[in-house]
Amino acid sequence: MRMQANAFLTAIREGRQQIGLWVSMSSNYAAEVVASAGYDWLLVDMEHAPSDMSTVLGQLQAIAPHGSTAIVRPPWNDTVMVKRLLDVGAPGLLFPMVQSVEEAQAAVAACRYPPNGVRGVAGSIRANNFGRITDYYANADDQTAVIVQVETQSAVAQALEIGQVDGVDGVFFGPADIAADMGMLGRHMSDEVWNLILPAARNLMDAGIPVGTLVTDPAFATKLLAEGFTFVACGTDTNLLAKGADALLAQMRAATGKEN
Repeated sequence: MRMQANAFLTAIREGRQQIGLWVSMSSNYAAEVVASAGYDWLLVDMEHAPSDMSTVLGQLQAIAPHGSTAIVRPPWNDTVMVKRLLDVGAPGLLFPMVQSVEEAQAAVAACRYPPNGVRGVAGSIRANNFGRITDYYANADDQTAVIVQVETQSAVAQALEIGQVDGVDGVFFGPADIAADMGMLGRHMSDEVWNLILPAARNLMDAGIPVGTLVTDPAFATKLLAEGFTFVACGTDTNLLAKGADALLAQMRAATGKEN
């Protein structure tokens, strides 16, 4: 058995745009619901979700049959956590709060086997189908997506240098934290925030480096794709559930005249 190519990584390397969705509900059942929709990629969140290795494993198993590529965001740029996530079969990782070239290099090293990095070697793991993928060690480094997230004004200023680190496959802009760093907490869709992000994103695009983000406004997500962003998440499972529940209740109250 040979290792399959990482569909998301292949696509962004070829410049084919990828539409994604955030998965924050820490449930394999909920992950299966959205995986069946057919998004190109799904971000399984550990940073801002009550997830652990067991819940992530279940989510990966639920997503796998449906064709979406699961990218996991660990809670931090932590070598031990990265090793465990890769061993359970995460096809790629989104590293939060990368602040420098050195931190980007550490993220890449955590995802690479020696002599190219520091990832520990295990034999029978889910990532290599429990030893059945015979070329796993030869191809794992190249088929693991390493995406780094810039989330402060300082990191945005260094975005090009961070994106040019050997082994970084893409740069993800985190508008919510960038806004907070600018003293604009909760105003991440403001022009001031995007006037900072877009020139940095353009520099990366001009250098051939894939750029991504998360925005929950479909029209703005479409605009970013039109401007050259390669991978954009356009919503979150929690937000979809909350808005859907609110809208249905509002509809029923309006129809029945029942107030709060």
